[in-house]
Amino acid sequence: MENQQNLEVWMRGPIEGISAILQPVAHALLQVKEDIPKLLNSEDDQYIWIKPFGMASSAFHILHIIGVIDRMFTYAAGKSLSEEQFEYLDKENSPNQDISVDEMLDNLNHAVERAINALKAIDDITLTEDRFIGRKMIPTTQLGLLFHAAEHAQRHYGQLLVTIKTVRGLFQQGSIH
Repeated sequence: MENQQNLEVWMRGPIEGISAILQPVAHALLQVKEDIPKLLNSEDDQYIWIKPFGMASSAFHILHIIGVIDRMFTYAAGKSLSEEQFEYLDKENSPNQDISVDEMLDNLNHAVERAINALKAIDDITLTEDRFIGRKMIPTTQLGLLFHAAEHAQRHYGQLLVTIKTVRGLFQQGSIH
């Protein structure tokens, strides 16, 4: 049998304490948590905020994944966003050289762990309950919000992968310094 660590998270079986219907959410979030540190390291600090060809920066993608998980899980719990969450949202795309790749990865780990713990506390019977997004009170369900957190994190991981490889390639070519 293949080493479990060589398998993607979803191939390793169910995450203990999480209902069957929420396993895909947990698997997707845990996969992002595993994959991003394989992609980035502290050497990337020098160009984490570069926006190649007008694309979003690598740092934005990491910070946005963290923020989306936090915001969607807040809405899924039937709560409104706090002022701190709005401030975080406003700063996701603002270059901040004071935050390192290692710090971003640490914050990502904490965000995913909080999400996994929240998934363990959710009763399946509540998954189709109405929930609302933002000040406009856009209707959705608890399951819709949890699924969106997972798929959105995966989408931005893909964009991060392309962005960081593009920036590294441009540096290697000497196109940017």
